[in-house]
Amino acid sequence: MADWDLACWLQHAQQLHAQTIELGLQRVQRVREAMGLQLDCALFVVGGTNGKGSTCAFLEQILLAAGYRVGVYSSPHLVRFEERCRIDGQAVEAQELATHMRAVEQARSSLRPQVPLTYFEFTTLAILRLLAGRRLDAAVLEVGMGGRLDAVNVIDADCAVVTGVALDHQQFLGGDREAIGFEKAGIFRPGRVAVVADPDPPASLLRHAQDIGARLWRAGEDFGWSSADRQQWDYLGVTRRLSGLAYPSMRGVRQLRNASAALAALEALRERLPVAAQHVRLGLAQAELPGRFQVLPGQPVVVLDVAHNPEAAMVLAENLDAMGYYPGTHMVFGAMADKDLQGIVQAVAPLARSWHLCDLPTPRAATAQALRARLPQDAQATCHASPRQALAAARSQAQPTDRIVVFGSFFTVGDVLAQRRDDPPPPLAAAAAA
Repeated sequence: MADWDLACWLQHAQQLHAQTIELGLQRVQRVREAMGLQLDCALFVVGGTNGKGSTCAFLEQILLAAGYRVGVYSSPHLVRFEERCRIDGQAVEAQELATHMRAVEQARSSLRPQVPLTYFEFTTLAILRLLAGRRLDAAVLEVGMGGRLDAVNVIDADCAVVTGVALDHQQFLGGDREAIGFEKAGIFRPGRVAVVADPDPPASLLRHAQDIGARLWRAGEDFGWSSADRQQWDYLGVTRRLSGLAYPSMRGVRQLRNASAALAALEALRERLPVAAQHVRLGLAQAELPGRFQVLPGQPVVVLDVAHNPEAAMVLAENLDAMGYYPGTHMVFGAMADKDLQGIVQAVAPLARSWHLCDLPTPRAATAQALRARLPQDAQATCHASPRQALAAARSQAQPTDRIVVFGSFFTVGDVLAQRRDDPPPPLAAAAAA
């Protein structure tokens, strides 16, 4: 193990637990204590069904613009595992990650009986250890699934953010928004600010915040945003107002909501991490996130989006409507079998002229043929062995003035991005939760 590279460690991590996902903190906490793991910096933890990645990116870039040393942990990745950890805006090196994975294994193996960590738990501990050793001013941690029992929740947030609550991962989190809201609220801490950007949060989330004594900041009540046009917008905070802000560089109808959540979180820690208005403007302009309504140049236009639940698909449809007129829209779609495939398809089907469905390299994925069964009977659809092949077929059919939308699982978008970067396809664990 001493000379293992990152690929070896990731393969090892996949074999430590019989289940891909087992929510719970007891095992992670035991290994964390054996490691003596502690982060001594300002800590933001960001949860929610959709919008987590964008909110983390806004926090990261605004803090970097203010001159702070910032680390980010997000998941899953699109192409390379190293994307999951950024220091000062740059992905960390594979060998550095391997070093910290070795430390996790040493701590895990020292316990009796040995603790069977999942892939996500093992790699989360390694990345947290890496962040702990970098003398950061701030760390931004994205929750993987839910919140209460997610491995990230072994860290106590100085400020916790829930971007929104929608139906996803119901087999783990519960069958309705009330059950899921309670799980999301598990990242809140007594006496610390809990930012809720959802304009209609579940009662369970609000009740949990009240029960534990968190300082609840709600969108629409304690903070918010307004915009008279599509050129500028205003942030209306608890203690400050920022007027005449340019729209964020990241596209999408929900980005003002995500940006406002990030600004509220920064406002909550303003005494520890003061940020000036010019830093906010610069950070909003520089924030970007691959695969989130990412528009590729050229003809036909290609849009990449990791919309993999019905709410995200509805937002994708809104964003596509806002793009303007295109004679034809061609969908490249691949997704996990445990998603609400019917709900995803229904959200975007009115926009689709043709569908190019793809298999994905994981047992969790729905086959292209299974996806075909979810489409309207009269839909024009073809099935393909990979996202790359599906995109090639869409390109051959599309006119230069049309657009192609590649969406669904992180595997779907990641394979197309990997092709653009001349990388091999993403490995099996690239999108364990999406």
